[in-house]
Amino acid sequence: MAIDLTSLSPKELEKLISNASREKKRKLKRAPLAAVRKKLTRQATAEGYSLYELFGVGSPAAGTAKRAPRKAAKSTGKTSARKGTSGRKVAPKYRNPDNAEQTWTGRGKQPLWFAALINAGKTREDLQI
Repeated sequence: MAIDLTSLSPKELEKLISNASREKKRKLKRAPLAAVRKKLTRQATAEGYSLYELFGVGSPAAGTAKRAPRKAAKSTGKTSARKGTSGRKVAPKYRNPDNAEQTWTGRGKQPLWFAALINAGKTREDLQI
């Protein structure tokens, strides 16, 4: 936030200085953030809660407070396309006719050999396995 001080009148400058001074005093009076966080955590724990339960911030595993049991997710019969697919290998869909070791699944960025063959006039169907 940059303020062009040269364009302000003396009266506007005085008001700006007064407001800045007031804000500085207000911030200096506040307790340090770590102290407030510690106090709130201690109060929540004493009542059997965690800050995560109260405000949805922090780690759900933080603290030793009791947590409400999770509700079971309703099954709709449909599965997410991404659920459980991380780490699985996908079968190659395309193969380089000049070098059979070069394959591509059709996902992600096109390999250089694939792009070169497409630019040379081949079609995707020509390169399918």
